[in-house]
Amino acid sequence: MFLKSFPQNIIIQTTTTVDCGGVAQMSVSSVKKAILEVLWKAGKPLHRESIAERIGLPANSTMGHLLGLIKAEYVSVAKKNYYEITSLGKEVLGFPGLDRNQVSNILSPLPLEKAFHFYEGLNRYAGVHADSLDDFCRKILTIDLESIRFHLLRRDFESWFTHLGDRELAKKVSLVREKELFGEALRKELYNAVKSRRDELVNLSNLLH
Repeated sequence: MFLKSFPQNIIIQTTTTVDCGGVAQMSVSSVKKAILEVLWKAGKPLHRESIAERIGLPANSTMGHLLGLIKAEYVSVAKKNYYEITSLGKEVLGFPGLDRNQVSNILSPLPLEKAFHFYEGLNRYAGVHADSLDDFCRKILTIDLESIRFHLLRRDFESWFTHLGDRELAKKVSLVREKELFGEALRKELYNAVKSRRDELVNLSNLLH
């Protein structure tokens, strides 16, 4: 089962109460949720004017919503006028927080039978496998583009990442698929998505130890 794409440019002024692990969180308006989605998709801090442009609101109005998200600890200030989503903000979008064991399991090497095996088509094994996120990043740089496109269209990458326990990475890869890229642009986009998430998990692992 795969997550649906996030809605675009939602500016309806309604609110929903988010329940994370049985604990009621701040009611999040559609505008605030749209801001969280923009920041999550970016995967990096964004300037407030860039956020405003992406959700279709004036900068001053956007700033008011950002202040509310900062107060709720769903968004943090990376540097002056630049904002990024927090782990609590990700929970609002349906990505649960990960504990030390979960992060370790996602990053740890797998036995051969659970590794990702690359094919270039049905019954056309490429003779290459990846047994971890780190190994996957290395293999993506050299595997034939035909194999990347074959697995991406079948959602095989998303399925493997979900089985690893990383629904967030599976969603990031689904966004790559929806861009319908080709050639080296596709390879680069997929590599960047997985590598950035791998680096994020390594940093999280260091903080949890």
